[in-house]
Amino acid sequence: MSSTHENIFLRLQRIDRRWIYLVLWLVIMVPLIFPFRIQPRASTPVAQLFNYIDTMPENKALVISVDFTPDTRAELQPMVIALLRHAFTIKRRVGILAMQVYGLGLAEEAIQQVTNEFNSRAQTHEDSVIYGEDFVFWGWTTPLLTVMLGMGERITRVFPVDYYGNPTESLPIMRDLKNYDDVGILVSIAASAMPRSWINFAQVQFGVNLSCGITAVSAADFYPYVNSGQFIGMLAGMKGAAEYEQLVEKRMKNKGMDWGLRNTGTEAMSSQTAAHLAIMVFIVVGNIAYFASRRRKK
Repeated sequence: MSSTHENIFLRLQRIDRRWIYLVLWLVIMVPLIFPFRIQPRASTPVAQLFNYIDTMPENKALVISVDFTPDTRAELQPMVIALLRHAFTIKRRVGILAMQVYGLGLAEEAIQQVTNEFNSRAQTHEDSVIYGEDFVFWGWTTPLLTVMLGMGERITRVFPVDYYGNPTESLPIMRDLKNYDDVGILVSIAASAMPRSWINFAQVQFGVNLSCGITAVSAADFYPYVNSGQFIGMLAGMKGAAEYEQLVEKRMKNKGMDWGLRNTGTEAMSSQTAAHLAIMVFIVVGNIAYFASRRRKK
């Protein structure tokens, strides 16, 4: 081995780690500013959830429980947005609630974004997304056990008024959304063990169909529930959100709704992919330098 190569490997081992952090910062930030297009292929759990909602009976509603806090917003909020887009595209009624007060603002943000996307392009009442007819935001109440069990009996008793202060009994959507019998599936978007509580109280007691969207670090804990059929599919981390976004985008195009909407989960995946590739390069180069220096010492 030439002395030039030996010097390079020695320098690599002695490089200031701050340069590595700088490279990683650039690799992460540049794709966020100038994202490159990726189209992740939907995994089986993501496709299962999408197909179930897509073929759900028209008289059944999608219920989204926003069970996360702002610290996991980047990973989980794209899931809420994608689910709302999907439901409104195929004309399914939606009920939204939060199991903790921090979720209220996150749910409201997603609702405002998606309803503006649809209503700004609507030309008729049928094309519009109408509050109280097509969707309802019940808000938040406590305790958890009362909510999960009470919704199985009568939703309006658990939420006598909605998030905006309207009596829920007065909303047209609630005439055909009385309890879990009228719910096609409930999806808990969470960064905690909350989806398990939905199984223990809502599914065991009332047989409601469930699914979940969770952070990537928690995915391994929930796969057993997917494999057992207790969850119909699952969205795991940013990758799961991006995969669902792609399926929804394709569905909207098939409906003639090629609006070019931003898919923040897919955009973030470009940054995440670039970061993973950079780390892999660092590992390979570091190992080459290490073994080369060992060979030199021998």
